[in-house]
Amino acid sequence: MTIRVIIVDDQAMVRAGFAALLAAQSDIDVVGEAADGRKGVELTRGARPDVVLMDVRMPEMDGLAAARILLDPQEDHKDYMDHEDAVSRPKVLMLTTFDADDYVYEALRAGASGFLLKDAPPADLIAAVRVVAAGDALLAPKVTRRLIADFAQQRPAPRRRPAVQLEGLTPRETEVLELVARGLSNQEIADHLVLAEQTVKTHIGRVLAKLDLRDRAQAVIFAYESGLVTPGDR
Repeated sequence: MTIRVIIVDDQAMVRAGFAALLAAQSDIDVVGEAADGRKGVELTRGARPDVVLMDVRMPEMDGLAAARILLDPQEDHKDYMDHEDAVSRPKVLMLTTFDADDYVYEALRAGASGFLLKDAPPADLIAAVRVVAAGDALLAPKVTRRLIADFAQQRPAPRRRPAVQLEGLTPRETEVLELVARGLSNQEIADHLVLAEQTVKTHIGRVLAKLDLRDRAQAVIFAYESGLVTPGDR
């Protein structure tokens, strides 16, 4: 199955470089490019990509605003997205120059599947597109610990009856969610709980389904916003 990708970045050289790299892969098809978030949203409606590589900082409309339009079903964006668009939402992978960009946490809250540094090795970009297209989240454990905890502390979100939602999880699922939020990989969680890695994946899948979360990134956000894990915990 070919992964359809569009690239949204205000730097022409960055778009050209990413497009050339991705188009050279047999399983990836670059179906469009845009120079700002507004054009990126419009392009997404027509191209219907699987993955949108979205720069964080852009003129006209930044990547965060564009990501919210593409991903947030609660937002009223009738000028941009119709019902059919909403049903087939793409995965969004944010591109940033700094791994502590103020917009990254908000982008994850909006539903982005992760972020990638612009100076990452070519192999990492290719792998990131494949990981996100497959429905997983691109959040390295070390980055999870530092980035999410920092922004959860700086920009706490309103609590949304978290106790009620957490009550729907089994004790083991709650334990797995906490370890995910602390930045452990599946293998590290398996080692910590003395479980098979596949069992850990199963627990994570059930957590996502019960909490109606898109992926691992949103699970981490939920864990912090619900109070299950607090900034500074280790």
